Amino acid sequence: MYFTTDTATSPNAKIPEGDLKDKWSNFKDQARLISPGNRQKYHILVVGTGLSGASAAASLAELGYQVSTFCFQDSPRRAHSVAAQGGVNAMKNYKNDGDSIYRMFYDTLKGGDFRAREANVYRLAECSSHLIDQAVAQGVPFAREYSGYLANRSFGGVQVSRTFYARGQTGQQLLLGAYQAMMRQVHLGKIRSYTRHEMLDLVTENGLARGIIVRNMDTGAISRHAADAVVLATGGFGKIFYLSTLAMGCNGSAIWRAHKKGAWAACPSWTQIHPTCLPQAGNYQSKLTLMSESLRNDGRIWVPRNKNENRKAVEVPEEDRDYYLERKYPSYGNLAPRDIASRAAKERIDAGYGVGPLKNAVYLDFKDAISKHGKGTIVKRYGNLFNMYEKITGINAYEQPMMISPAAHFSMGGLWVDYELSTNIPGLYAIGEANFSDHGANRLGANSLLQACVDGYYILPQTLPQFLAQQGKANQPDSDSEAFFLAEQQVRSRLEGLCAINGNKTADHFHRELGKILYDKCGLSRSAKGLTAAIEAIRMLKKTFYEELKIPSVLNGINEELEKAGRVADYLEISELMCVDALSREESCGAHFREEYQTPDGEARRNDSEYSYISCWKNSGDIPVLIREPLHFEFTKPTERSYK
Repeated sequence: MYFTTDTATSPNAKIPEGDLKDKWSNFKDQARLISPGNRQKYHILVVGTGLSGASAAASLAELGYQVSTFCFQDSPRRAHSVAAQGGVNAMKNYKNDGDSIYRMFYDTLKGGDFRAREANVYRLAECSSHLIDQAVAQGVPFAREYSGYLANRSFGGVQVSRTFYARGQTGQQLLLGAYQAMMRQVHLGKIRSYTRHEMLDLVTENGLARGIIVRNMDTGAISRHAADAVVLATGGFGKIFYLSTLAMGCNGSAIWRAHKKGAWAACPSWTQIHPTCLPQAGNYQSKLTLMSESLRNDGRIWVPRNKNENRKAVEVPEEDRDYYLERKYPSYGNLAPRDIASRAAKERIDAGYGVGPLKNAVYLDFKDAISKHGKGTIVKRYGNLFNMYEKITGINAYEQPMMISPAAHFSMGGLWVDYELSTNIPGLYAIGEANFSDHGANRLGANSLLQACVDGYYILPQTLPQFLAQQGKANQPDSDSEAFFLAEQQVRSRLEGLCAINGNKTADHFHRELGKILYDKCGLSRSAKGLTAAIEAIRMLKKTFYEELKIPSVLNGINEELEKAGRVADYLEISELMCVDALSREESCGAHFREEYQTPDGEARRNDSEYSYISCWKNSGDIPVLIREPLHFEFTKPTERSYK
């Protein structure tokens, strides 16, 4: 058996009383506060300065708290939030097409296959409308109609237009808004910013989060930082697949170190494979390129009806094209949710209908959209994306179809948090993609930027003070305490141990091998046989890693290979828990598709009677322990997730 179960522990989600639409207001009305004059006495650490971290740091500092931020980039502006392209969802109903807070809530809950808390998801929809007004005030240049009104478009899994966008640079523009707000507080002396610093451990004392241990990536110096609360805003662990849409530096180490100190991990196997990415071109690649989901508004996805089609795409007549998403899901067509669109593409590719030099892609065709709207309109909507595609591939997508393929992209799983975004360790919070909170088993497109902003700007500044008010200032955190000393010694020992292996293989070698195992066995589809084989393969790879790793033995200076090795060591442990989590959930839901549990026509078959819960995993030092948080649906009824 790969895990044990704890039935005695019952997670407390702290969901407020009242009707669904009143829960967030009820919390705010009853939450304990800290007076403005006392806020400067409290110190908060924010690890990660992407969209969720920068917005949280700026908001908390604006309220009067002393904040320190940490990022491993040379500037907070280099956070991976900058890579988000297509847009951010918000309930404004500018198109007057029937949108509402409830509809957005239900779309998100259904999109996640009813594997998220009602209260958290409703709050996400409720807070969404405020974000657009704030972002506009910050200067975010959202696209506008000729009349001057903000423009909207649709994303997968919805039948309304609620996505606001800044061409294909929405994440970058939102991040610049949060960055400016954060740097204003830096210049006012309310935030101390540590760039090129990587968190290597969480320090806990008497069951509370008390601070972190970090390494200066330029000098190698190890330092201790104590605070009244710690916020992890470090993003997801999708780079565990090696080939993914994420930047090379993205990692899961901060949340994993917190997990090893007692924080529960929630549903780590729920990872999203994005349907519109550039296909792998060779073994030399270290990442894949995202092409925005927004392209599916106007692009039509197809494959040839004939296997081994040798004609150029533009020479294939309509009767020889299979627009398979439109055929299988006529109600949503090319805007089917990501998990469904990715599985459908894989099914066509595996069946021998793939296109491109490696036959590992499908076509995304804009011929009809250009004919209908004109090239100028498509240029305005997606011009920078078409330019990027041509720079990478040499293909003019205005004249012939793009070639796209599924690729690892997002982590719905993360650290377990309650309604207040607190982990089970008091004083430790996780926001944005670092937590599991809002998306269930599948995230709808354009909800990632939304969650990051809502968590940072609106939720955490309301919930974290409640914890500080309850704790008071009786027990001041002390970086000279024994807990900090021991944590620092463990960090130093770990780094020295990695440098001392002196084998003959790089960290990238092990990362690449791990990615292959995961994509094949714990990617778009899973099976008990495959997952069991993956767990054993990962254990063998981990053993080899600690015998054959080769990195420069430089501790006191720049050592990128040491940083990679530490992250890959964590990935080897995270990946095993991912496979165990997938093995334990004997159903198909959202992005978790178990081959044994599907309908006759190949769709996911959910099992609400046995698996309507959040899988919380406790680190026991040996075998992971499963704790179940039952999901209660008081205001909706889980139904079959059909997009046909």
